[in-house]
This record gives sequence, structure tokens and C-alpha cells, in this order.
Amino acid sequence: MSGTQKMTADEVTDLIIGALTRSRTSQANAQSVANALLAAELAGQNGHGLRRVAAYSAQAKAGKVDGFAEPRSETLRPGAIAIDAGNGFAYPAMDLALEWLPEAAKTQGIAIAGIRRSHHCGVAGVMVEALAQQGVAALMVANAPAAMAPWGGRRPLFGTDPIAFAAPLGEDDPVVVDISLSKVARGKIMAASQKGEPIPEGWALDPDGNPTTDAKTAMEGTMVPLGDAKGTALALMVELLCAGLTGANYAWQATSFFDDKGDPPGTGQAIIAIDPDAFGPGGMERMALMAQMVESAEGARLPGRRRQQIRSDYLANGIPVDSDLAASIRAIGA
Repeated sequence: MSGTQKMTADEVTDLIIGALTRSRTSQANAQSVANALLAAELAGQNGHGLRRVAAYSAQAKAGKVDGFAEPRSETLRPGAIAIDAGNGFAYPAMDLALEWLPEAAKTQGIAIAGIRRSHHCGVAGVMVEALAQQGVAALMVANAPAAMAPWGGRRPLFGTDPIAFAAPLGEDDPVVVDISLSKVARGKIMAASQKGEPIPEGWALDPDGNPTTDAKTAMEGTMVPLGDAKGTALALMVELLCAGLTGANYAWQATSFFDDKGDPPGTGQAIIAIDPDAFGPGGMERMALMAQMVESAEGARLPGRRRQQIRSDYLANGIPVDSDLAASIRAIGA
């Protein structure tokens, strides 16, 4: 049985960069990916962290992801920027959005970045939290290869399609809402499949539409939506915003994030930033008041606080990493 080791943030970063740069990826892109996967680990979302390295490396080697792509941006309107990820990793394209959005939002009141020809976006909450730390509220939607059928249907048309939101609260850490529109993120099922562990019933269906607790079978089947029909309605909204609006592939047009077969996935992201004072002074203070009311409610926890506590703990005491996983990544970079 595999043990667990503690690693520093720098050690995790170097491990990822080593694997990617030996897998046809530029140093700059490897650094961007490593920053994002480290942030996922620090958020306690390891299904979007180190467990993605093997798939990313295989796809870069095969050319399904262009590890040398340089994202290009075009400001089409004062408040709208179009970013072409060039069939590379999503993270360098999102870095461009992160650079442009705060100032654009503060100038215009609101701004949007649309990313096309993209890839797996990792933990969407990381992106919106980074924007909130620069003083703007942010909403992000992203799609993923089809894994969820419309309510009442059988053919997967939607991805697990995350929605994330963050709001700045002045001196306090931002509030961060981050949900996938399947009952659980598909990364959790991927992690269970890699570890040979079962999943709880109610997470996924097998290819015939029956409930399954076998993670490998679940990866071949479909995800159960969050909130039943409501979850698939929200997934439709996400697809229209991050693919219909941006020109990216819809979920049903995208190839897998998990293997090196086929064309690039070509998925999309849409990120909206809003100046808290867009409707006059005091917006941030009013958002902080609502957050304080939630935190003062007995037994309640403000969304984002758990991941922020995990990040502080891991940075101080080390990030727990499966030893076999670390060894397998190290072997890719050898």
C-alpha cells in the first residue's frame, strides 16, 4: 500500500516542471501549468493537481496539447478580450486574462475574457480568487468533454462544467464559491480509478445508464448532475457562455482530457470581472457585511474558508503527496 510524503510547494512545482519539460512543453508553459496544479493541491483538490500530470505529459508528447503554444489575445471591445489558447494548456491563456481583467473591469465597470481552443482549466475557484485578491468580483464558467446527459436523455452533451465566483472582502480573504454541475467533480472519480478504489453510489452511471460504484466503469459512463434537472439547465447555460459565446468546442465536440487520443479538446472558458464600486462606492463593504452575517451564523462556514485554511496548513507544514504518484511523475521527468 502506498505511503504519503510531505513536499514543499517548490518541490511540487519542480516535480511538475520536470515531467512537462521532458514531454514537449516549453519552460514558460510548464511553469504556468505547475503554478495551477500546485494551487489545486493547496486547495485540497488533488484530483486537479498532481494526478493530472501523467495525462498532461502524454497529451503533450502526442501533440494533442501543444506544449509550445503561445496564447494570443485581441481586445474586441473596451470590455471584451478574446484569447486563443492555440490548442495549448489553458493556464497560460488564463494568465493573460488575469493580467487584463482587473484594470479593464475597474475602467469599464465590468469586463469579460473569452478563451477558445483551450483545455482543462483545473480548479476554477483558484482563478476567481486570484482576481478577487486584485480587488474585483469575478465569475468564471468552463466546459469539459461531454460526461453528462440532459435531464431525461441518455447521450452525454454537457461536461461537468464548473461555475466559480469570488468576491473581495477588503482586509479579509475573499469569499470563493466553486461548484461542478455534476454531483461531484469528475477528477474525484479519476483519482479513485487511479487508486483502484470504489466510489459512492449516486456519483455516476455506467454506459447503460445504471448506477455504479466502480470508478473505472464510471469513467466510461456518465455523471449524475447536481440537483437533477436544475444541474443540467445550469450546464446548458455554461456551455452557451463558454463555448457558444467564445467559439470554443461544445462539450459534445471535445475529446477527452484524460487520454492522448484524437484531436485537441478545444474547450472554452468565460471569465467576467466586476468592479465592486461599479454602482457607486461601498460595494465591497456591502459584500463584506453579507459574508460576516454568514460567518456569524452558528454552525455555518463561509465558502472558501476551508480551502484557505488548507492552503495555510500545507504551506506551513508541507503538502501530503502519494509516494507512488510522486515516483511515477519523477519517472516521467527522468
